[in-house]
Amino acid sequence: MIKTFSYVYKNATELTSFIENNGIYEYPNIFIQVFANLKDREEVGFIQKYLHEELPLAHILGCSASAAIVNGETIQEKITISFTVFEKTELHSSLFLFKDYANAEKLGRMISDRLVSFDTKAVILFSTNHAMYLPELLSGLQGGSSEIAIAGGVADGDSACREGYVFYGENQSDQGIVAISLNNADLHIDTFVNYKLQEIGKSFTITKASGNTIFAIDKKKPLQILKHYLGNDFIKEIDTLKEEFIFMLNTKGDKKPIRISKILDNGAIEMNHSLLQGDSIVFAYTDLRATVEDSVRELKGLRKQNAEAIFTYNCFARRRVLHGFADEELRILHSHAPTSGFFANGEIAYENGKPKLANQSFTYLALTENKVYKKRHTQPIHYTISEPLKTVATLTHLMKASQEDIEQLNGELRISEQYHRSLFNNNADIVYSTDLSGNFTSVNPAFEMMFGYKEEELLGKSALKYINREDIPRVRMHFFRAIKGKEQYYNIEIYSKDGEKNLFHLKNIPITINGECVGIYGIGRNITEQKKIEDKIVQLAYYDQDTGLPNRIKFTEKLGETLQRAKKKRRQIAVLAIDLDRFKMINDSLGHDVGDEILKEISDRIQEAIPSGAYLGRFSGDKFNLFLSKNVDMEEIIKAAKSILRKVTEPIHFSEKEFYITASIGISLYPNDGKDEITLLKNADIAMNRGKYPGGNRITLYSKKMNEEAFKRLELESYLRKALQKDEFFLCYQPLIDLNTGKLYGSEALIRWNHPALGLVPPGDFIPLAEETGLIEEIGSWVLKTACKQNKQWQDLGLEGLTVSVNVSANQFQQTKFVKEVKRALADARLEPKYLTLELTESTMLRNIDHSIEVMKSLQELGVRVSIDDFGTGYSSLSYLKDLPINTLKIDRSFINNLSLETTDIAIVKAIITMGHGLAVKVVAEGVETEEQINLLKDLKCHYAQGFYLHRPLTTDDFEKALLSS
Repeated sequence: MIKTFSYVYKNATELTSFIENNGIYEYPNIFIQVFANLKDREEVGFIQKYLHEELPLAHILGCSASAAIVNGETIQEKITISFTVFEKTELHSSLFLFKDYANAEKLGRMISDRLVSFDTKAVILFSTNHAMYLPELLSGLQGGSSEIAIAGGVADGDSACREGYVFYGENQSDQGIVAISLNNADLHIDTFVNYKLQEIGKSFTITKASGNTIFAIDKKKPLQILKHYLGNDFIKEIDTLKEEFIFMLNTKGDKKPIRISKILDNGAIEMNHSLLQGDSIVFAYTDLRATVEDSVRELKGLRKQNAEAIFTYNCFARRRVLHGFADEELRILHSHAPTSGFFANGEIAYENGKPKLANQSFTYLALTENKVYKKRHTQPIHYTISEPLKTVATLTHLMKASQEDIEQLNGELRISEQYHRSLFNNNADIVYSTDLSGNFTSVNPAFEMMFGYKEEELLGKSALKYINREDIPRVRMHFFRAIKGKEQYYNIEIYSKDGEKNLFHLKNIPITINGECVGIYGIGRNITEQKKIEDKIVQLAYYDQDTGLPNRIKFTEKLGETLQRAKKKRRQIAVLAIDLDRFKMINDSLGHDVGDEILKEISDRIQEAIPSGAYLGRFSGDKFNLFLSKNVDMEEIIKAAKSILRKVTEPIHFSEKEFYITASIGISLYPNDGKDEITLLKNADIAMNRGKYPGGNRITLYSKKMNEEAFKRLELESYLRKALQKDEFFLCYQPLIDLNTGKLYGSEALIRWNHPALGLVPPGDFIPLAEETGLIEEIGSWVLKTACKQNKQWQDLGLEGLTVSVNVSANQFQQTKFVKEVKRALADARLEPKYLTLELTESTMLRNIDHSIEVMKSLQELGVRVSIDDFGTGYSSLSYLKDLPINTLKIDRSFINNLSLETTDIAIVKAIITMGHGLAVKVVAEGVETEEQINLLKDLKCHYAQGFYLHRPLTTDDFEKALLSS
């Protein structure tokens, strides 16, 4: 779930209240965007330092801006702050200085290397006004990947400091770029860019240029051209109007909008993009009607999307041109999801899978972590183009149409005067003509060069002699249709004289003289490379890049097609969901690169194991899907599944070590378990997850019972979200006994849930669910406060020195305000810190060992005791144990259950107790259930114990009755 909290800055006190009231301290992944005017730079520095101190893990980025966007409204002359918090998305950010890199492309690659990973979905950039470098930088950043959305903009400047500035954390720069990446394979992003420009007037040729400065246009000073076509008022108001009146640059056939940065004293003009001598430029203006209609259509489509937050980066000149429509766009966007952003001095637009620097654009990123669509009551979109806008649109349309008329007249004149040269001699495509019998009457130089034939070799010969025999009927059909007056388009492979084969897109046009067809023209373009690119795009869109297997989209499409055939022929289909067990351990221990190599080997093994006719795909991470459509009976299905498990469990060799991996397989059948691809995939997934519960490495068939259990789990989650506010939780306390004296020294607080309809819900059912949904933080806070207050009450009743132990979840422990929360709980209960013990599992501490040690030291400085719970079940605890600031080790009950002189467990328990004595920490044995275990623990000099043999967990009343009376 993504949330955005936006604030217009007034003072630090109000900002503190805003952060606290919205609970922003509690979130782990925070993206803060700050936008301000140039004059507020010093104040921004103060805000940066304040935010960095209050939210040290947050990512603080921003820049100078002419205006900001807060909750869908345009804010000027004020400092704005937007806090966007992510539940599942990891953030990586940094500041990069232009001076540290040889060129912009290298800087782009560095940003990619530092911030982009396999699950990156978007990169957002704020740059100082070095726009001439940005196209090259964006090219280096993208690195050929069209799956990462790139957005942002250029900081606003003025005549005194035209570069503007960017900031990151506590740092600011006039010559740099700040960037942040959003990393989450399940993050969904919708992008949109809207800038519709129309070219107006004649085309000019740049006759002298260097870098991004034009010295001559059509051999005249650029200033002369501007005065002639735009007038003196434009020159006077250049700082305002330069963003509204832009040029379209045509460089080597690639068109892009550019604008004037400033007019130099010598009459030259400096542009915001590099250009070359020989490039052409033409004036361009916003196509108002197309811009509005395209935007309205997109905004209507957005109503069907599940947006949770929207970032938008706009152009202020576009806002002026559209006379209020830009504000309407923002209002509508905000009705879909909280909307924030700023008006940039050049926007980074993400279009057709490529980032580019645009002008007069409106771009947004709509983000969601939630796959479930939630219907929103959005505002209706009704917009009528205003009268001033209609007038300007009509005027620009008139200018465009007039220019087109002139170009058409000139074109007709050129065609009539230079007919042969334009169609033949100067055409890069192959051009030829034939008579009504299909014999060559002429070919152009490009034809000769492409195929290696001289014109004299071809004249009078049939064109059909130079194509494949099997293509002759198709070519004849198109030829005769062209003679009848219908243009024909088709693709065909043609061999050159030396045998090289190329694919051409041919167009046949009738040659008509005095109303009678006398032959045809053929125009052909070599599309061999284009076809290869199209094939590559299909590969990227429909196939997994690591394994080469079909991806989720391709697999689902193929399954749908197969189901349609199966329905007609009444055949059975089996769908298998294959998920590797605990593969995360491989990635965590060996790294994701090695993990990818192992996944490739696993995919090869699965392909070796499956029967012919099976279709295998990779959905994501370590999950594969398979369907069987031939000879589908239960015996063959189970045989294939067992073959897959055997192949997967074979040892994997890496760095002279062996690794073993297992898999869980879930199976659903058509038509019994579902009649469409979505249901079958879902049910196979449910079966697979069910197989994981006992430990994995098994084959599980889907049943309706599993689906019922899945719905039951959703129902339990719904109840759990309301349990705290309905006061359905209560605590039990299990006594802790000093083995040396046999006396009570404390208790462990254990949460219980009594639901009015379900009754007592086992902790094993709702604790994992609370951790998964994030509710564990709020529940854990309630347990901590309640246990401290109860322990203080018992002390007041006469149990002096009584301690209480409270379990802390990993999510709760990793929160930045956890120590403050502990202080508040102790203060509210008036309990001395030394009477509180916080129990942490090994996995909780090892998730971020440096942070864990820092927090534990803070707790011990406070006086609170720290205990390692379930000791002995982790993977790396011994290597860190000597460095951990702890007071107690709790031996996991799995070692106590079978504790006797005849078992090996006694050696493990003895080693842990001895280690505890050596490290001067107390040792607690949990799960004690027999007298023999108590006696052995006393002999081994264990300090404390708890378990059913001593006392079961007791309610508050039972605890008081059993212990206060004794």
